[in-house]
Amino acid sequence: MELELRHLRTLCCIAEAGSLGRAAVMLGRSQPAVSTQLGRLERHFSRQLFQRTAAGVRPTPFGAQVLAQAREVLSAAERIGGSTAVDGTEPDCALRLAATNTPILPGLVRRLRDVLPALTLTVSSVYASSDIVELLERDEIDVAIGVDYPGRELAHSDALEHRGIIVEPVFLALPTGHRLRHRTDIALAELAGEAWFLTPDDGAGWPGVFHAACQTAGFAPAAVHEFLGDQAQLQRMIAEGIGVSVVQATIQPIPGVVVKPLTGTPLWARYLLVWRREGRAGDIAETLYLSAVDAYRELIARAPHFQTWMSRTYTSP
Repeated sequence: MELELRHLRTLCCIAEAGSLGRAAVMLGRSQPAVSTQLGRLERHFSRQLFQRTAAGVRPTPFGAQVLAQAREVLSAAERIGGSTAVDGTEPDCALRLAATNTPILPGLVRRLRDVLPALTLTVSSVYASSDIVELLERDEIDVAIGVDYPGRELAHSDALEHRGIIVEPVFLALPTGHRLRHRTDIALAELAGEAWFLTPDDGAGWPGVFHAACQTAGFAPAAVHEFLGDQAQLQRMIAEGIGVSVVQATIQPIPGVVVKPLTGTPLWARYLLVWRREGRAGDIAETLYLSAVDAYRELIARAPHFQTWMSRTYTSP
């Protein structure tokens, strides 16, 4: 077979997702199709690229080398012929960026300023991913970070394109005095009597996926506080023992709050980059994507609870 850019993107997606199933969700394809393509790529290289485990996949040492080279090729390919769109020689070198509630945004913006210093960037916060799609469809923004959930891919027209940044587990935040604070992980069913803080409808499946997971665990939440504020305020209320909350895996807990994984990982969320196919964002889509991935890796490096979960989950038996 002859290697194409789409093959390299598939390899990078598998590595970022950590499993063929989640990679399939991110790519909008079936798991057997992704598995078949990976098999063909491994036959092409005559080497195993990923080690299969009960929890998913992780790159072999050879696979890690191939991935590093693949990312370099994809980055170089994105830059071909695209310099005039963002080097300040064109009158229109501005980008309108929106993002849902995600810690990826600050790191993404910082990297874009470093890599594309001539780019004029306008940033806005938009909570609902469905609203993000509408703004993109109406050409009111150029690119955004949205969220969706496995099995509920974000819907949009052919005028837009999306690419998964990461599929991450949903964790739990609870006060340090909680009866389950010493657990390595906590089963959702053990929290049946808790009061919950939940963010409102995001137009992409939340909080429906949460309630579905609770139903599978055999209960309905006893009390729900709808909350859409800053994370620091949410954590202060958790520290006061007012309730518990599901949170992003890379959250940095404040004193009085502990963050734990949920047993069996019943909830996953995917962060994705969405942009207009025609226009300035399409010209620099690979730069945007790689900047977002790098920003997320930085978040992981600052989240010991997430690193511990990853080492337990992706270590071979």
